[in-house]
Amino acid sequence: MNIGLFFGTFNPIHVGHLIIANHMVEHSQLDEVWLVVTPLSPFKKKNSLLDNHQRLEMVYRATEDFPKLRPSDIEFNLPQPNYTIKTLLYLKEKFPEHDFSLIMGEDNLASFHKWKNYEEILNQHHIFVYPRIKSKPVKEEFLNNKKIFNISAPILELSSTFIRQEIKANRNIKPMLPVKVWEYLDEMNFYR
Repeated sequence: MNIGLFFGTFNPIHVGHLIIANHMVEHSQLDEVWLVVTPLSPFKKKNSLLDNHQRLEMVYRATEDFPKLRPSDIEFNLPQPNYTIKTLLYLKEKFPEHDFSLIMGEDNLASFHKWKNYEEILNQHHIFVYPRIKSKPVKEEFLNNKKIFNISAPILELSSTFIRQEIKANRNIKPMLPVKVWEYLDEMNFYR
């Protein structure tokens, strides 16, 4: 199977994440998209994150009606901080029958050259890129690379940071979250 890996802290997961993941699996050769909940991104501060299992629970609730989208806690037991290359090597060993590709926004592709062992990632895996409104210039080596596919997906400028700020300000953000995620956040009183 061809598996697309959509990494994120999903703090919280929102409709933009689901739209992108679903679009990728429906408009590419990917058979499934795994939403990989990252415990600690090397580029984020841990103090702003909900507990790993709470964020995983939100991803489970968000994806349960989408058979081609699967939550993944694969990084929970890997050394911290999580580097994509280490996760990919682990997945390749654990699931040798699958081909793994990365899904990333155009903004991440612009800084991809800063990732640990990015050359090895590109050598071994395909990358599916979704467009962003605000994006920095992409390095020449990534523009015409046969392993990088730009997918024409809906452009959504919705962020988990914005959602957290709106919840804290006591504004209604229900349309931005899957219903089951909103119910969980509300029940647990998160981000207030």
